[in-house]
Amino acid sequence: QVQLVESGGGSVQAGGSLRLSCVASGFIYSTYCMGWFRQAPGKEREGVATIDSDGSLAYADSVKGRFTISKDSAKNTLYLQMNSLKPEDTAMYYCAAEPWSLLCKPITGAPFQHWGQGAQVTVSS
Repeated sequence: QVQLVESGGGSVQAGGSLRLSCVASGFIYSTYCMGWFRQAPGKEREGVATIDSDGSLAYADSVKGRFTISKDSAKNTLYLQMNSLKPEDTAMYYCAAEPWSLLCKPITGAPFQHWGQGAQVTVSS
């Protein structure tokens, strides 16, 4: 059974940093595209960043230069380092896994196959 469990969310002031983690189990982690998505109240779920099985990275324009996605395959763990946080980054952040590389893009509505429960990130001004 596939499981994705996020941790590391919390509250921070604007300009601060947080690191999200996502531990994966139940599938061959190294062969999947992994991604971070977020959803603010009343808004669509949007892509933040993805990392494909070959290590290719992609970021949404809104987070480029501030967020870094990475993974530790030995630990089956995905990370999202978030720096220079802004109030508009406030959202529920979701970890996701997708076996098909053609879908490995941080876009709104991306149909990733597996999703975690989410971790809340709140940035105050």
